[in-house]
Amino acid sequence: MATKKPSSTFDYVQHPHIEARKAMREPHADKVIADAPVKSVNSKIGLTITKGVGTMWAAYAFFALTLVSLPQVLAKGDAVLIVSWIAQTFLQLVLLPIIIVGQNIQAASAEKRAILTYEDAAAVLDEAVKIQKHLDHQDKALEHLINRLEELEAKLKTK
Repeated sequence: MATKKPSSTFDYVQHPHIEARKAMREPHADKVIADAPVKSVNSKIGLTITKGVGTMWAAYAFFALTLVSLPQVLAKGDAVLIVSWIAQTFLQLVLLPIIIVGQNIQAASAEKRAILTYEDAAAVLDEAVKIQKHLDHQDKALEHLINRLEELEAKLKTK
């Protein structure tokens, strides 16, 4: 015989971070993040230069610039000057914009993954809330069955 009624209520309280996070999420986060405003003049100058230098066109221009001094270095035939030209002129000027291009591509990919991860987490959270509501519904159904069984037990005792 059931002597003690089990607790069948579940009070779901959403974590306060969830609503705050939803409020911070822009409808078009990809565009908002890509076009985030730059706050200071120095930041604007730095960003403009980085965007300009971080292109393959800048790499091509720097490559052409390095070729200006190449004939003179080769004419001298000094191995130290040739190595110096390769290391200090060619590699530094040409690889810099190529590295920036690669970093920009990697950063964009990382940002996209971060946005997708956030949206996945939000979807999982939404599913968890639905599961909790479903469990609450089942708790009510079980509570009804328990009450019904207690009524039947009481009726059987009186007979």
